[in-house]
Amino acid sequence: GDSGDEKQDSSWNNCDFETNLCKVFPEFNLQPGWIRRNGQSGMGPPYSDPNGNESAYFLSLSSEMQSSSAALRTNVFLPTDEEHLCQIKFHYWISQVGGTFMVGLQKHSEDTVTSIWQVSGDLRNQWNVNTITINSTEKYEVIFSGMVETQRQGETVAIDDITFSEGC
Repeated sequence: GDSGDEKQDSSWNNCDFETNLCKVFPEFNLQPGWIRRNGQSGMGPPYSDPNGNESAYFLSLSSEMQSSSAALRTNVFLPTDEEHLCQIKFHYWISQVGGTFMVGLQKHSEDTVTSIWQVSGDLRNQWNVNTITINSTEKYEVIFSGMVETQRQGETVAIDDITFSEGC
């Protein structure tokens, strides 16, 4: 009656990791490898979020941890159409040498993950931002994957502020 159920939940569109509640990632608390932390954690870079806030949270994968790779998988999204493409904007951090960050797409009918964007090391230890557009004729999931070389000390991959357009 009050249209309250029609209103979109703003926490769905933006995932800033300030809380453990991030509706787009159903297994957020179960993802091995990713650590929800902030710049004050004493775990090395990054020492702040993309906005320079040392107490704001982000997800990070570090070479000091047991797992050298980790994935973050979204809920299943419905097919896109020409008027409603899915755009995903995110901030990422990769250490200078041994880090890789990838965004993949897994269509509902396929078992494999197709890489749609990837970047590796040599980014001068700073936050970067990227926007990807997804056009899929069938249901799909988006997978954010990080990988670090565990032999190198201080290698980090981090992600923050993932925003999904209404077409997702």
